[in-house]
Amino acid sequence: MNGHRVTAIGGGTGLANLLDGLRMRTENITAIVSVADDGGSSGILRDEFGMLPPGDFRSCLVALSDADPLIKDLFKYRFVTESSLAGHSLGNLLIAALSTLSGGFENAIDVSSQLLNIKGKVLPASLENIVLMAEMMDEKIVSGESNITSHESVIKKVFIGEPDVEAYPPAEDAIRQAELIIVGPGSLYTSVIPNFLIRGIRDAIQEASAPCVYVCNVATQVGETDGFNAGDHVRTLLEHVGDGVIDYVVVNDNIKNRLANELDFRPVSPDGLPINGVVALYKDVVNTASPVLHDSRKLCEVLLNALEKGTLTKNPIADRGVS
Repeated sequence: MNGHRVTAIGGGTGLANLLDGLRMRTENITAIVSVADDGGSSGILRDEFGMLPPGDFRSCLVALSDADPLIKDLFKYRFVTESSLAGHSLGNLLIAALSTLSGGFENAIDVSSQLLNIKGKVLPASLENIVLMAEMMDEKIVSGESNITSHESVIKKVFIGEPDVEAYPPAEDAIRQAELIIVGPGSLYTSVIPNFLIRGIRDAIQEASAPCVYVCNVATQVGETDGFNAGDHVRTLLEHVGDGVIDYVVVNDNIKNRLANELDFRPVSPDGLPINGVVALYKDVVNTASPVLHDSRKLCEVLLNALEKGTLTKNPIADRGVS
């Protein structure tokens, strides 16, 4: 395959959006997807079939797809009838069926990758069905990713009930072989951090020769990061993953496009950095038409141009200027 070897780690809309931009610059992409999702269609299939939650995998597969638009639309199609299928994505159901027909979830993702003719690979962080838990500021323990953000108290920390969960070996290999490791963007506590709670993922990043870049969100998220600035995002991430894992953070410095007053999201201020040796790269990476999202092409230009210039290195010095 052509292009730089890039491994992207995360989940949800943020990871899929990043992949959509990356595929314009390289075919050598590996997406490592969180397996903590337990809401919506994914949660139902996870409970009923004992499978990994397929939703984030489906989104990443479609983002990397070069298939006919109709095939991509089939994977994205969501039933809106008042039947038992209401809310289910057809792509999720296809992955569920393929898990049985092909002998396992990882095989189902391989077959789906072929059907969608994707650039790169999509891998689970683990083959174990982990349960994300949170300790809240009111001292209560909340179980289940979908319950955490709806709890009335603020999140103190997240953890998994099974501390010895094993990473998926091909995911570890992809991290070690990468030229660039990208973390996020995405829901900080429920899409990004869960990957690092799997020891093998964290260890592989520390052992890799590639720099690791965290992409800070451009907007706050209700129930997770209300009132957070960029420094708060990085500090929270480091509190969960430890120092020496994240080398850089990409921070959006264009907060002119204010969000509509009726939205509960707010632009993330670029304040509060640097922290603990993490070098900040301040760039305009927001999607001005939809300011809750990154502009995937602008973001990927920043990341890959810096890689090609040689300005991204493992374990950088925090007070060094980076352009």
